[in-house]
Amino acid sequence: MSFWRIGKRDDAIDRPPPSVGADRRVYAIGDIHGRLDLLEQLLRLIAQDDRARGPMTPHLILLGDLIDRGPASRGIVERVMALTAGGARCVKGNHEELFLLAARGDERVIPTFRRAGGAQTLASYGLPATTSDAMDDASLAQWMLNHIPRDHVDFLEDLPDSVEMGDYLFVHAGIRPGVPIADQKSADMRWIRRDFLDHDGTHPRMIVHGHSISPDPDQRDNRVGIDTGAYYSGRLTAIGLQGTDRWFLRTGD
Repeated sequence: MSFWRIGKRDDAIDRPPPSVGADRRVYAIGDIHGRLDLLEQLLRLIAQDDRARGPMTPHLILLGDLIDRGPASRGIVERVMALTAGGARCVKGNHEELFLLAARGDERVIPTFRRAGGAQTLASYGLPATTSDAMDDASLAQWMLNHIPRDHVDFLEDLPDSVEMGDYLFVHAGIRPGVPIADQKSADMRWIRRDFLDHDGTHPRMIVHGHSISPDPDQRDNRVGIDTGAYYSGRLTAIGLQGTDRWFLRTGD
């Protein structure tokens, strides 16, 4: 039997492996970044896998960073809106945070939004990249305020920072080590990197996250990272969970 290692490596104790719940089947999808083609492929793989595993209502969770960099951010937002209307859940990523600030007319965030792949996102909303590149920050923020559908803005704004199921916590970036889940800050759950990735001690839950790219799922004693750089690698990854079982599905294999 495998065990969930709790504590630092030199003083760890064992307890039974984390469980999402024996009566649940969960699929969580990593960072999509505008690759609607890959999302559709992965959803088909998930549906096939779910059928093969027998009757049980699946729970679908998306780990944020739906947008930027890839060519179909608007299509992704609309697809995820439909998925959540059918019961799926999605957490907010740092790219959604930037997009929301810009779409509400905050020109101060525009330089960061541009560097994060904002031109590709705006192209999916009808503004050619050559045009957005030529616009100053104030004009671009005004364009977004006037042209990004308000229902898209409201949908992304209302996304939670985390989803908890059984012994698992699903977040975009990670959590601040040593801080109770109830006291975690949104900025950490959307942006944290090294302080979380380098921590090998206990967390209150097993953390499933995206945000930090690795070529394959990054499985550690206290976390699992599933951002496999879909926008450039063609590999969009999902983790499957049922009880204490864990498996992975990926496009491009």
